[in-house]
Amino acid sequence: MSDVLDLTSDLISRRSVTPEDAGCLPLIGGRLERAGFRVEYLRYGEVDNLWATHGQENQPGSGPTLIFLGHTDVVPSGPEGAWRSPPFEPTVVDGRLYGRGAADMKGSVAAMVVALEQFVATHPHHRGRVGLLLTSDEEGPTNLDGVRRVVEHFRTTGERIDWCVVGEPSSQAKLGDLIRVGRRGSLSATLTVRGVQGHVAYPDQALNPIHAFAPALAELAAERWDEGNGDFPPTSFQVSNLNAGTGANNVIPGTLTALINFRYSTASTAAKLRARAEAILQRHGLDYALQWNLSGEPFLTPPGGVLRETVVAVCRELCGIDPEQSTGGGTSDGRFIAPLGVEVVEVGPVNATIHKANECVALAELEQLPGVYREVCERMLG
Repeated sequence: MSDVLDLTSDLISRRSVTPEDAGCLPLIGGRLERAGFRVEYLRYGEVDNLWATHGQENQPGSGPTLIFLGHTDVVPSGPEGAWRSPPFEPTVVDGRLYGRGAADMKGSVAAMVVALEQFVATHPHHRGRVGLLLTSDEEGPTNLDGVRRVVEHFRTTGERIDWCVVGEPSSQAKLGDLIRVGRRGSLSATLTVRGVQGHVAYPDQALNPIHAFAPALAELAAERWDEGNGDFPPTSFQVSNLNAGTGANNVIPGTLTALINFRYSTASTAAKLRARAEAILQRHGLDYALQWNLSGEPFLTPPGGVLRETVVAVCRELCGIDPEQSTGGGTSDGRFIAPLGVEVVEVGPVNATIHKANECVALAELEQLPGVYREVCERMLG
């Protein structure tokens, strides 16, 4: 097997269901230490993080810092019977590598490691610094002790980063056909609407929170939150869960719980969205409580950014395609790095099978990926 296929297979065989790392980071850290990297393990709570750097230290005139960002944790496999082969046994069939994490994102992580090893071997005295930041807490529900926590550490220590390449599976049909140059923000809330429980035959003695919330929900769903801009679509509002009732058909419920989410552009702010949503609820006279959770602000690496232009050029030349430059999709750990003033671009394998049974990556594209990452290093720091 090739180096990248061998390492990807080794990582897939480790059952690192979030937030478990299952030994992935020590495996990678050992390799990078042998390549001359300074490796630091940062454990917060149940989460393991790895920070590896090579080159001049953080000091005036030392040159820029380029890092690669990824995660070793994966989502659960789901029913193993739905897989053509066991999800944690890497299997090659018809030119594809199957296994949980093959595309999201152990293939990218392996490609980053191989690219970094090759780059520093060729350029032991490269300008600036090159680094790798990995976490075992990207796929989890809170992301509290992963990259978010590491960034707090960076702020305390004065760590400087200029450019960040995220290995999320960005491509649609072919490696390099789409890169992410930004992401929308994500603002969620748990909304509780309080009513008065009672018998359905005596509605005058109860207050149905479903009926009370329905007009407000209609207004929230119809609201035009902004018009977006040249880089982002308009902000969207969605209800992902709506629950009320005791299970009996003769009881008016006493409370209703709704989980809501805004995916918002740089045309809005989290504070303004919260204020407008609460104004609508208040206008309808609801007795309610809201618990807000901001999981990430929107970010954008603008046209003309050095990293963005470099990644576009590399995709054109190595992948033979002019990549779409998108801000779509969900969120990534890039949202925690960008507020440090970092240019962030995401480029990785095809995302058609991520989080599904029979997740896989094409061998030809897996073999090509280290060259893409290495060429970015060459152009930025070589």
